[in-house]
Amino acid sequence: MKRRFTFVDLFSGIGGFRIALHRCGGICKGFSEVDKNAIETYTNNFLQKDDSEWNLGDIQKVNKLPEFVDMLVGGVPCQSWSVAGKMRGFDDPRGKLWEDTIRLVKINQPKVFIFENVKGLADPRNRNNLNLIIKKLELAGYNVIPPQLLNSFDFGLPQNRARIFIVGFRNDITIPNEFKYPNKLNKSKFIYDFIKGIEKNNIPKLKFKTSELFEGKVPMSRNSFQKDDELNDFFVFCDTRNGHTSIHSWDIVDTTNREKQIGMTFLKNRRKQKYGNRDGNPLSLADLQNLISDIKSDELSNLINKKILRRTIEGKYGLVNTKNSSGINGIYRVYLPNSNIFSTLTATGTRDYIATQTITGTTPEEYRHNFINDIYKKGNYRQLNPREAGLLQGFPKSFKYHQKTTVAHKQFGNAVSVNVVQNLMKSIIKTGIFDKIGDNTNNDYLRNQTNYSGETRSLGQIYLSQESQIQYPKVRPTQNI
Repeated sequence: MKRRFTFVDLFSGIGGFRIALHRCGGICKGFSEVDKNAIETYTNNFLQKDDSEWNLGDIQKVNKLPEFVDMLVGGVPCQSWSVAGKMRGFDDPRGKLWEDTIRLVKINQPKVFIFENVKGLADPRNRNNLNLIIKKLELAGYNVIPPQLLNSFDFGLPQNRARIFIVGFRNDITIPNEFKYPNKLNKSKFIYDFIKGIEKNNIPKLKFKTSELFEGKVPMSRNSFQKDDELNDFFVFCDTRNGHTSIHSWDIVDTTNREKQIGMTFLKNRRKQKYGNRDGNPLSLADLQNLISDIKSDELSNLINKKILRRTIEGKYGLVNTKNSSGINGIYRVYLPNSNIFSTLTATGTRDYIATQTITGTTPEEYRHNFINDIYKKGNYRQLNPREAGLLQGFPKSFKYHQKTTVAHKQFGNAVSVNVVQNLMKSIIKTGIFDKIGDNTNNDYLRNQTNYSGETRSLGQIYLSQESQIQYPKVRPTQNI
């Protein structure tokens, strides 16, 4: 039997939290969102005709809720904390939305809350900001569990998506069982399990010696999803790295072995300090002649015409494709169908593709050759469509995504992974916090609390303040998913 509980969906987006909590027995009483497209998708999926649910609108204008709810949940806007962004934190207006989130917790005193954010909030550069958020939630009357990073990959989704989760329980509630973050499921899925129309052929992976894959030295840039004795399940298009699944610009256009040698010379010397302190130093003709004694300027001009090299304003030569995320010709990574990981879906989109068929090879060279000839040159690869992006986020097949493809991709990129929240919610339910019957009132919360400025004020005073007497419009009732 599911334990019933109520919640409000803050920064609701398109409803990733809602789907997960509903599956665990949750009843959504209302949602808060300002993006018109997200509201459109949310209401199309969850709401019907009759009025019964609160449309709270902008969180900055929300104070006391019309009635008590057990939980507040939400993915607080993350751009100001993102490692990929400028990491402005509380100096960014979006970062200040944490203040409104904490204010709502303080005023409404739910039994428990879950807040999600990008892993950048856990970055050492943001440590003081994260500690401040935790401290303010504690001052609001909560036992805040040390935040933890949870990855979608560990909960049955083939996506490398690490997010920080902050969970807090109200101090005056004794829970029967200690809260523990959910354990990894250890149930790896493959991309082909989620995507139709691609080859389902899980070819056994061959084992290789380190010397065969990396010339004896394993690159430090490898991630936890790459094994040191196996061929990678994806190929990276860039002229700044070299490995058994690196695809360079001189590999995919008509070039001679000599031109390939010149390209590799640029790649291997681009970071040497004697040529400068840039991350990709251009080389002069004299520099190149010290590396390749018989090189001629005509050879460099030919590579410029092939858009492999460029001429700098100083008269030197540099590679054209030096920004990893830009890839080459609009392609950054291509994942094979039998990969059990795909890159993190983002609101701004990626240049990542899936191959529609698998390949193999008895040597790293053959593997790479087969990819170029059988997948890249034949065009046997494509990008995810919105439906597939939703599936990689754990949304059900029945979910009605936005009719505009770009909007739909943005919304799924912003969403929380349903599987992660669902498993986290199960861990919260196991504490027994919802087992006590009849404590869904807020009478016992009218006690003294200390606000952020140190002022002592009764929550009863807050509830009765004029600014908190807002009549939130109701919208259509929930629909099962």
